[in-house]
Amino acid sequence: MSAVKNWVRSMLDTKAREIFGTDTAASDALNDYLDHCLKIYQGKPDWLDADEHIDTVNYAETICSEVARLATMNAEVTITGSARAAWLQKAAQGTVDTMRKWCELGCAAGTVILKPNGTSTDLLLPDRFRITEMDGETVTGAVFIDRRHERESGRWYTRMEYHRIHDGEYTISNRYFVGSGKNDIGRMVPLEVTPWVDDALADDVTVEGVDRPLFGVFRTPRANNKELDSPLGLPIFSSALRELHDLDVAYSRNAKEILDSKRLTLIDADRLLPFGGQSGGTGVNKDRLVSAAGLPDFIKAVEGSGSVDKEVYHEINPNLSTDKRLEGINALLSQIGFKCGFSNGYFVFNEKTGMVTATQVESDDRRTLQLVTDVRKALQSCLDGLIYALDKFADAYGLAPREAFEVAYDFEDLTINPEEDKARWWGYVLQKKVPVWMYFTKFEGMSEEEAKRMVAEAESTKNEQLYADEE
Repeated sequence: MSAVKNWVRSMLDTKAREIFGTDTAASDALNDYLDHCLKIYQGKPDWLDADEHIDTVNYAETICSEVARLATMNAEVTITGSARAAWLQKAAQGTVDTMRKWCELGCAAGTVILKPNGTSTDLLLPDRFRITEMDGETVTGAVFIDRRHERESGRWYTRMEYHRIHDGEYTISNRYFVGSGKNDIGRMVPLEVTPWVDDALADDVTVEGVDRPLFGVFRTPRANNKELDSPLGLPIFSSALRELHDLDVAYSRNAKEILDSKRLTLIDADRLLPFGGQSGGTGVNKDRLVSAAGLPDFIKAVEGSGSVDKEVYHEINPNLSTDKRLEGINALLSQIGFKCGFSNGYFVFNEKTGMVTATQVESDDRRTLQLVTDVRKALQSCLDGLIYALDKFADAYGLAPREAFEVAYDFEDLTINPEEDKARWWGYVLQKKVPVWMYFTKFEGMSEEEAKRMVAEAESTKNEQLYADEE
């Protein structure tokens, strides 16, 4: 399968070179490495071994999920200022709502691209695009790959869409191929005989007024030490592959030891079990005698010695080394977390319990906060690219008036302790620095109208009581 996949990938790169006259910016070795990491993320590492009882806890997925969770926690993207802004907000909202998902996939793949398709936004993993040109750290050229299968005929159709900026012009080219099987790119064909005929995609089109790519690129913040000049990012866990392997081995060894640690009591089937002497010989299923007697399942009946003086009764209580193994597992978890960008001890079991203050979080988890900050910058850069592309689509197809707009990003401050923040704001209320209705909207989930009405009713009741006392 790997050889076939490499062949298809090579053919796609060859077609891009032949048709568009451009080379892709990632070697086969790097693509193989990224495929290897994605398999680890999917829970299919190459170190699985049923004979040796080596399974996986898929901690790579846990790492990516945790980074995405922290980076997108209560994230909001607001586009305001005009009718164009309202259209852009609606067009981008689906991508904003799924930010955690595509952030996690980006952390697993190293690089993902968000590209508008006219009706929604495509999320593209590295096997669906090839970066071809760069201007510094900015992608200025890429080939996108779309493949579709026609079930009736068995044919596979491939579309290659080339975006590039040259001499101030943004050009998009589409070329189509049909092959007899999944592993066959086949020959070039016109648009009319492909599944994309209804999309009205021109072979070549120049888009005016565009000076940056019509797609957003999310790349993990760490440098690519596998290929120093590559524009692709590396998976967030790429520096900890050895430790992830060792963690799976340590976990599997511990799990197997626990599985094998079942308490056993060996007893004489003939002399110590009820009705044992009537078993009628060694061919009788002794486990049935245990079950019939209503004894616990840790009782195992065995052949007796035939002598009253040597009746069999022996208890087996294996001693577990779980505590020692847990120390090793914790050491691995700590090292994995640190190499992935988290503060030391972030993933260690039985550590960091109870409430901590914002100052403690900022001090203890500075490395984690830096990782989250870097990922959020990458998310914002990607969404900036997507919103720019959507804006140009609106221009090209007259989808909304051409008007100015503003984009605001809001991410949760991970250093804020909710209880401390709540107490601080109540202090502001007591000091008359903020109105009490503002406190209710911020911490009690009320709308501004509800909070003001409640405060007004409370004041009215207070005044009525005051007048009643005076009378």
